[in-house]
Amino acid sequence: MTEIALYQVDAFSDAVFGGNPAAVCPLEDWLPDEMLQAIALENSLSETAFFVPNGRGYHLRWFTPAFEVALCGHATLASAFVITRLLKPETEKVLFETASGPLVVSRRGEAFTMDFPAQPPEPFNDRDAVFEILGFRPQAVLASAKMMAVLASEKEVREAEPHLERIKHLPVKGLILTAPGEDCDFVSRYFAPHAGIPEDPVTGSAHCVMAPYWAERLGKTVMEARQISARGGSLTVEHRGERVMLTGQAALYLEGRIRV
Repeated sequence: MTEIALYQVDAFSDAVFGGNPAAVCPLEDWLPDEMLQAIALENSLSETAFFVPNGRGYHLRWFTPAFEVALCGHATLASAFVITRLLKPETEKVLFETASGPLVVSRRGEAFTMDFPAQPPEPFNDRDAVFEILGFRPQAVLASAKMMAVLASEKEVREAEPHLERIKHLPVKGLILTAPGEDCDFVSRYFAPHAGIPEDPVTGSAHCVMAPYWAERLGKTVMEARQISARGGSLTVEHRGERVMLTGQAALYLEGRIRV
């Protein structure tokens, strides 16, 4: 039997019960992929992060309850929180080697800034697919790693009830709904039923898609964003061309051990 440390961290929130909960499991060596996937399914959170020291930093991987993903923001923030606040509290910068290349997370006080690749969306010409999901036509539909529908107002984003089964059939993974914010620069919600996540509470990777769009539309590079899911979460987004800087806080909810 193997014992593994388990931390549950609420990312993009300064207090528990907000933001997006992620499980974090530090490892000395990699377990079989089947075991990592089984742990993620058992945790039943949108993401479980696993990392292994590799000399320069850590090799980091993310698993939803259904499969491994190539990029995840909130579980990266949660992993950096565990390392810099609990495992090596003197650390202020962490390098993660990931499927999306090297990702650096810097800590300043209670804030964590993640350096992520930008994923600028392009206009997508099939509005009927999104119309059938939403029941109304958005102002614009764009696509990158994720589909993005631009709505007229925060109220429309908040009140939308998308058809989750139809989202699974989009040609890219998941659907972002976004609009100008009432008291921030832009708001969003993100739906990923293909990954076993009907609605993700706060999605760092979705902001890699939204940041280039809103930077151009608003004419600014630093923006305040809010994901208006039921739990909700806030972050500062800075668009730097090919990179996006995502800054947020996190709070530790649970610490324990699992036996496999």
